[in-house]
Amino acid sequence: MRTLLDACVLFPTILREILTDVAAAGAYTPLWSERILQEWRHATAKLGRDQQEIAGAEAALLQSRFPNAMVAVGRESELGVQLPDAGDLHVLKAALDGRADVIVTLNLRDFPARTLRQLGLSALHPDEFLTDLARRDPDLVGSAVRRALARAHAAGGTGLSQRDMLARARLPRLNKFLSKSAGKGLDRA
Repeated sequence: MRTLLDACVLFPTILREILTDVAAAGAYTPLWSERILQEWRHATAKLGRDQQEIAGAEAALLQSRFPNAMVAVGRESELGVQLPDAGDLHVLKAALDGRADVIVTLNLRDFPARTLRQLGLSALHPDEFLTDLARRDPDLVGSAVRRALARAHAAGGTGLSQRDMLARARLPRLNKFLSKSAGKGLDRA
């Protein structure tokens, strides 16, 4: 499944780490554009210049990790549709040019289902997207979550629980699913 990742799911570090670890394990093919990566770096500017530089380095690492993820985007004017936020036309065009099946975004209201259906696309919240992937392969997604939690602990968030981490990443359904799956696994042991 080819999946365009919107800038808003790349900026929260934990969400990006989970999404990209799941992609690296082969659950889906991630896509983005140079402009999406620029939007991510721009969003971090609010946190200070050092954070913007870190985001630039992280974006470069992401590009080297997924060398085929970059989509060359054509002219947005070719779309012939409107979105609530004209700035998101680029995301839509990138999804089409990258032959994506789905757009993963926190801003679902900016991508009306009716408009996307006309173009053969859909948009999903990352919580729904990752929960759907976890239903297919709970070990793969669960491993990505555990690695993200380990990295958060190593970065100084030692008191952070999986539940708190996933709540901060706006992934409560995923947490609920993984918690139930872990409980079922213990019952079978």
